[in-house]
Amino acid sequence: MNSNTKSRVKLVQRPRRNRKNDSVRRLVRETLLTPSDLILPLFVVEGTDKQIPIQSMPGVFRLSPDLLLEQARSAYTLGIPAVALFPVLPESAKDRFATESTNSDGLLQRTVRGLKSQIPELTVITDVAMDPYSSDGHDGVFKDGQILNDPTLDILAAMAVSQAEAGADIVAPSDMMDGRVRSIRDGLDQSGFEGVGILAYSAKYASAFYGPFRDALDSAPKSGDKKTYQMDPANAREAVREVLLDIEEGADIVMVKPALPYLDVISAVRSAVQVPVAAYSVSGEYAMAKAAAQLGWLDEDAVVGEMLIAIKRAGADMILTYFALDIAQSL
Repeated sequence: MNSNTKSRVKLVQRPRRNRKNDSVRRLVRETLLTPSDLILPLFVVEGTDKQIPIQSMPGVFRLSPDLLLEQARSAYTLGIPAVALFPVLPESAKDRFATESTNSDGLLQRTVRGLKSQIPELTVITDVAMDPYSSDGHDGVFKDGQILNDPTLDILAAMAVSQAEAGADIVAPSDMMDGRVRSIRDGLDQSGFEGVGILAYSAKYASAFYGPFRDALDSAPKSGDKKTYQMDPANAREAVREVLLDIEEGADIVMVKPALPYLDVISAVRSAVQVPVAAYSVSGEYAMAKAAAQLGWLDEDAVVGEMLIAIKRAGADMILTYFALDIAQSL
């Protein structure tokens, strides 16, 4: 027996046997991504037959309700079970108290009714936050340089009820005010919407990755920043605390946002809770991949697939991503 044979005999464990060809690799694959794992975010703007490009998010558009309906139908046909809606409003429709957010004939409410009448099986998720409707650009009532937590809660609850009345299946508070999940749950239940779910943005970080999204909504703060309510990117234990509080207050699903830079947080949350965990692969993650691909530096399809697998592998049950249509088609 020569030295090479002796060396081979010593190797009882050979993990490469499980990687020998594609069919074996598929048999032992631990994490699978399917269209059912995806949620497509959509931006809606007033008008008809309107498609406005978002410069910092190539391939993503502000859509009028008629075109948004077509894109939502395409998503559902591809197996994507849900869309998340974000309204784009003119400054003339905004005020300090987000009054337009409870307009029963408002842009978001009309869009929800249209989707539910045309694609009733589609799950429609609506954003509960003041910033798209606020003349201050903040997620809470802004006064003398401060965000007033408790006065904001009634506004958020009324907003959620208005969205539920329009037909929203799930409301998604993204504001990060203390106690808002309880306030929204109470408001929904008292209005007869016990069946409307809450997807809480429980661990939403004060992230630099949101820049393109704020371009899309034209919702950046007019003064100050969001660091007194969105989380410090340095903190992970705090995320678990926030998640547990939201579940205690009635959240059905919890979310970590952003996703890719916070895989450790997604994993920690997944280990700490029994409810479904969502992750939002945000506009900055999308823009980076798109820009690098357009420059020829990365293979977009391969990189995006790897990004989303990493997010799911970390523990996310569902992923909000602007790549949802492309990924669903490739899958």
